[in-house]
Amino acid sequence: MNNNIDKNQLNGLLSAVSKKIGISPEQLKKELEEGKFDSALSAMSPSDSAKFQQAVKNPAIVEKLMSSPQAKALYNKLTGGK
Repeated sequence: MNNNIDKNQLNGLLSAVSKKIGISPEQLKKELEEGKFDSALSAMSPSDSAKFQQAVKNPAIVEKLMSSPQAKALYNKLTGGK
């Protein structure tokens, strides 16, 4: 089974998340590529923001989270299964 997200899935996810936090998909992608999460973090509660920051510092946690059934279900919900 291939757990990698293809370009269309990534664009769909960026679009869905950017709508939720109120910035453009391009700005979100730029921030994420630069390792900045300012816009995403500003939309979270302080405790969720702290948990997120801790998780992204550990690539093994990120990989495990992204390949989980819950993450895949969330992706499908956010993108309408596209």
